[in-house]
Amino acid sequence: MAVKPQLACFERFGAPGREALQRTVEHARAADLLVIADGKRGDIDVTAAAYADALFDGAAGTPFGDIEGLRVDAATINPYMGADTLAPHLAAARARGAGILVLVRTSNPGASDLMDLELASGGTLWERVAALVDALGEGDPIADVGAVVGATAPWHIGRMRELMPRTPFLLPGVGAQGGDVETLAAAFAPGPAGGLVSASRSIANAGAGNGSDPAAAARAEAERLRTAAWVLA
Repeated sequence: MAVKPQLACFERFGAPGREALQRTVEHARAADLLVIADGKRGDIDVTAAAYADALFDGAAGTPFGDIEGLRVDAATINPYMGADTLAPHLAAARARGAGILVLVRTSNPGASDLMDLELASGGTLWERVAALVDALGEGDPIADVGAVVGATAPWHIGRMRELMPRTPFLLPGVGAQGGDVETLAAAFAPGPAGGLVSASRSIANAGAGNGSDPAAAARAEAERLRTAAWVLA
């Protein structure tokens, strides 16, 4: 299992938020959970390198001394400025035995505004990104570059598996956004490690309004989703 802290929800609180994020990452590691930093970073190569330092490496020799990065296991990265923006993140991640999860087709309703557009060369924009992700990935049978694939559009997942047969899929959108685990079987074609179902609000708010213990309700919902995914795998 994994936790996926949304960086913006911590960063909006400034330095105290950053401290809380670091403690959250450390607590998750102590519980043997993978940590996925969900920040969807993406910028020109110089700026991307700074983002990569913050997520994976940290910065050495600063006026404040050596600064340790978050040291997460993976981070979500926005590829829509081009392949050169991915390279610093991927290099930093591989140096630590970590990985990146590239946005291919997201779970929000507006994903179709741009990602589903047909290209003059044929296929959609997200299909072009999927081909890029497949080419970047190393390792067998599961590659070290993953794809963020919205669970709210399951009809695309079969095609995504054709384009990215070895790529692990992060599948956000289950629960509050309306995605259903039962529709995601194609994501698990390479095996159980082929897909990671992501749910946030439906777990965090599982006990809201019904008088149940919030921690127990959240655990029960997470276990329910895990069981449903493992049946598919």
